[in-house]
Amino acid sequence: MPRREEHDRVDAEAEEAFREFVRARFPSLRALAYVTCGDWQAAEDAVAGSLSRLYLRWGKVAAPDAYARTMVVRAAIGEKRRPWRRERSAGDAFPDVAGPDPSVDVDERLRLRAALRRVPPRQRAALVLRFLEGLSVEETAEVLGCTEGTVKSQTSRGLDALRAVLADESPEGADRVLSHRGRA
Repeated sequence: MPRREEHDRVDAEAEEAFREFVRARFPSLRALAYVTCGDWQAAEDAVAGSLSRLYLRWGKVAAPDAYARTMVVRAAIGEKRRPWRRERSAGDAFPDVAGPDPSVDVDERLRLRAALRRVPPRQRAALVLRFLEGLSVEETAEVLGCTEGTVKSQTSRGLDALRAVLADESPEGADRVLSHRGRA
């Protein structure tokens, strides 16, 4: 039976590992949540809630990065559905992390991000996970808790919605922005 000192040392090591994980992953998890829900406060709430639940399971989770990403996306989608979260500030701006190639014109990236905000949340989540996070269809299905077919249809519909929004602004700009390196 382990002695109390050994148990305390293991707990301290696990806690330090969790803190290091949070330090390393918080900015990208926050950006992922923000791009998913379009609201900084909702994104921070989603990440904070997800990380607090992950802390309780820290020693039991085999792949904490995938687990955290899944929890954050689901929480961000859930935050968007809450009635008190439906109002949004007109001054929201997407973060400069996780996006298309920096060589793309800044105006086009801003147009794309503004258009992405107008895509329904599940479709937006599929687009963000597939094209910004670079997950496969299988990984995206696991994060969203749905079938691979649903991911494919949500991605397809999301791209169609994004193209429609961009085409409303500038028909020739939609294809140029969406065709850059095949990213959305």
